[in-house]
Amino acid sequence: MTGLRNSYQTVWDKFKSQTTAERDLFLQESFPSGFQWATSSVSFKTEGGWSEGGKGETIWDRFGHEGLAFANQTADLACDSYRKVDYDVYLLRGLQVDTYQFSISWARIFPTGYRQSQSEKGAQYYDQLINALVASGIQPIVTLYHWDMPQALQNYGGWTNASIVEAFKDYADFCFSRFGDRVKIWNTFNSPWVVSHAGYGTGVHAPGVKDYVESSYQVTHNILKSHAEAWHVYNDNYRKTQGGKVGIALNSDWAEPSDPAKPEDVAAADRYLQFMLGWFAHPIFVDGDYPAILKDQVEQKKTACPDSVPAKLPVFTPTESKRILGTADFFGLNHYTSRLVSNSDGGCTPGPDGVGDFHATVDPTWSSTASDWIYPVPWGLRRLLNYISTEYLSANKLPVYITGNGMPTDYSVDSLTDTSRMDYMKSYINEALKATLTDGVDVQRFTVQSLMDGFEANQGYSQRFGLHYVNFEVGSRPRTPKQSAYLYAEIIEQNGFSSQKSKKFKAAERPLTRRLAALPPSEVPSQAKVVWEKFSSHVHVKICLCVLGLIE
Repeated sequence: MTGLRNSYQTVWDKFKSQTTAERDLFLQESFPSGFQWATSSVSFKTEGGWSEGGKGETIWDRFGHEGLAFANQTADLACDSYRKVDYDVYLLRGLQVDTYQFSISWARIFPTGYRQSQSEKGAQYYDQLINALVASGIQPIVTLYHWDMPQALQNYGGWTNASIVEAFKDYADFCFSRFGDRVKIWNTFNSPWVVSHAGYGTGVHAPGVKDYVESSYQVTHNILKSHAEAWHVYNDNYRKTQGGKVGIALNSDWAEPSDPAKPEDVAAADRYLQFMLGWFAHPIFVDGDYPAILKDQVEQKKTACPDSVPAKLPVFTPTESKRILGTADFFGLNHYTSRLVSNSDGGCTPGPDGVGDFHATVDPTWSSTASDWIYPVPWGLRRLLNYISTEYLSANKLPVYITGNGMPTDYSVDSLTDTSRMDYMKSYINEALKATLTDGVDVQRFTVQSLMDGFEANQGYSQRFGLHYVNFEVGSRPRTPKQSAYLYAEIIEQNGFSSQKSKKFKAAERPLTRRLAALPPSEVPSQAKVVWEKFSSHVHVKICLCVLGLIE
């Protein structure tokens, strides 16, 4: 076991003696000056316009049209953000966020996945969005790939086909060239573990491939090589003139040992993190290769299961490892929940639990959400941030950007009074504050997921993640801010939780370089005036209403 492999034990030793009261103590302080506040959206979840402007079909279009999402729902219209750029930017101005993270639909830019099919109308849509954000003093943060592969590429295997690396490299090059004069922060991928696990392992996500023995590992292999090539394209051709940063947004739970007194459970919790986060982070941030424990487990299973090998892990060449190592200018983290992990014998069962010889559960005292995998465990974020700082950033000192954090409520019971989301958001942000001020982790941004409700992958519209309620029963898709939107605006205004007001500029004080077009009356949320007036007395709220034309 190397020194790096002791990172989990180091963090576990630091926090294991905490009492519940100490662990849950709320910190009434502010984040450092310059801390960034963001919210986010995902192209296929919000844009709609699935075949407009020359856009090609994506794997999520196909998934929905084949009736594989909840209640045969599709993302054809979604939130109709394709037609509502200014509308969405008005909502962002009301929140007073510094940054807005959104993803580009590869198939809207290159309908077939290749440059020769380029759609100028697709590129113009993103130009419009980026320009509106810049005009409002909001920094655009762009994700190149958030799960929506062009179906034309998937027809040839998608991420399992090695040729995808060159295709993604060319797509990234186009985006850097076209939008990089205004976009200074790029995520190559967002939650790629979900692509490998749910898209090509369990098959519950598009493209619905069920092959955790080989395809899932090949997908990760090609995603890592694609990420590296995109980073090198930017580093070699654009960094000097554009001055931006390129990284990757990795998702991970925190893993807590089921029985703290059992060293084997502590080791199992470590393996859980290595199989989830280390699968992607170790090659980029440590040594250009997969974690030693992951490789060891795969080899052990090959020996133990000669007739039914549960995992086939590809091997990087020395040149590929060198190419991948160090290809990140920050550490992007998506985090939503935690697990209790115990040691187990996974036998010859494919998948991380089987190959990794661990079993993950939740504490029955943890509260639940509309999702069967998200259980609010705020203190897990602080421990995970400490682990990341120790395991991956001790040498390079890169900043951490929290690129996604949120929870869903059920479609049928969600209301504008989303108390559970408010509690979740406040407690998770506070744990990030503890990691920053108390533990010295260099967290520089927090992103609340998401700006509005949307099409949540295989769950369709049955789960709501948004700060803004979207009425999917109405064709114009009106948005209405929930109480969580007001809480988030208040946290942003205070730059945390100090009673002393911060000196951050209000949305109305941000200079506009152009006049934003007025919204057609049919696109104004019918209930917005009532909700804004009921739940907030902030000046910026009244200003936003004026901008929307709801009050004078």
